[in-house]
Amino acid sequence: MGEQPIFSTRAHVFQIDPNTKKNWVPTSKHAVTVSYFYDSTRNVYRIISLDGSKAIINSTITPNMTFTKTSHKFGQWADSRANTVYGLGFSSEALLSKFAEKFAEFKEAARLAKEKSQEKMELTSSPSQESAPGDLQSPVTPESINGTDERVTPDAESRPHTPSSHTPSSHTPSSRTAELNAVPFPHSSTSITKHWEAELAALKGNNAKLTAALLESTANVKQWKQQLAAYQDEAERLHTRVTELECVSGQTAGIKTQKTELNQTIEELEAELKAKEEELEKLKQEVENADRLQAQRDSLAQKLQDTQLRNADLETRLSLLEERLENGRMEDESLRKSLRSILDMLDGKILELTELRDSLSKLLS
Repeated sequence: MGEQPIFSTRAHVFQIDPNTKKNWVPTSKHAVTVSYFYDSTRNVYRIISLDGSKAIINSTITPNMTFTKTSHKFGQWADSRANTVYGLGFSSEALLSKFAEKFAEFKEAARLAKEKSQEKMELTSSPSQESAPGDLQSPVTPESINGTDERVTPDAESRPHTPSSHTPSSHTPSSRTAELNAVPFPHSSTSITKHWEAELAALKGNNAKLTAALLESTANVKQWKQQLAAYQDEAERLHTRVTELECVSGQTAGIKTQKTELNQTIEELEAELKAKEEELEKLKQEVENADRLQAQRDSLAQKLQDTQLRNADLETRLSLLEERLENGRMEDESLRKSLRSILDMLDGKILELTELRDSLSKLLS
């Protein structure tokens, strides 16, 4: 299956400054994906993180590694192979705790895998070492032909099984003894000698095959020993590196003080950031309220404008009415004057008629 991701999270990635060994240097501008990978072919766990196409973390988990929480949202571990210290900053304490749990889990799995590999190599190499001297030094004697000396051909089950081992199945000492017992020996010494020589040649052939298989197994054992020695050297180097780091950490108490101060500063900055976020939330609410007030203001301004237009219209209509009323008053005054003049004329006419009646009355009488 190859290497597959088994757990992923997001965090800000840092590395210790290689010059000062004190300050953290950010290797990512923003939070990136950090993943645990498992290689089933090599039985290895790794932590890998990419920033674009650049690998900013490539750390193989070993049993000697330790993941340390230095604050509520920050953790670190030392990688002696990469000769650096990695740091991860998470957005919450829960993410940090989950990453630390996975680190401990895969560290234990790596330890068990290493122990099983060492036990397998030890079990495989021990039988080969015990059987090798006897196989190489076993002489071919007449006793071997008669089946009394079983050291010539070791039992196939006592040797380590390798893909290239050739174990004979039809020419073992026990089967050869049975054949010798079943075949009647000739009475002449020449026939017996020829028969022994044929049996001896067959056993030599079998011995040569077994010797070749043994040599191949011995070569495999040597290779495994070399790998084991390389692993032991690597473990010793890692142990030495851890001891040096512990000595350095013990001698530099100022680093711990600076780390404590940095952690306090980080906590203060986180608290300040939280306060700023709360203030920003309040400002957002005030902006929302201001938007609502602005909408109400715009609505009232529109209503006021409509009212002013209506007032102007009403004033115009009132002016027209007043003008019409004034015209009506003037017409009434003119009509009154005309009526007065008519009344005066009527009064004169009535007076004239009265005088005319009186004159006619006098004439008639």
